[in-house]
Amino acid sequence: MRYIEPTRVKVLMMMFFATGAVGILIGLSGITPPNLKIMITLMSIINIGLGAFFTFIYLTQIQGQPDARKKKKKKKLD
Repeated sequence: MRYIEPTRVKVLMMMFFATGAVGILIGLSGITPPNLKIMITLMSIINIGLGAFFTFIYLTQIQGQPDARKKKKKKKLD
């Protein structure tokens, strides 16, 4: 997997954890119709799992090395 910027991974982590938590609260409360409670709760658990996945990526990824081919070479003036 290629390197992802830490700020981008943090935003994804927060997004998935927040939507998962809100979904669980809504799914387990009395707001939703009875036939949708289990579906909303299960989708929220999937969001929590995706947040955990991006947390794992954030904690284990190694910073990418700059590509030497793209680096501009300085001209030597003698």
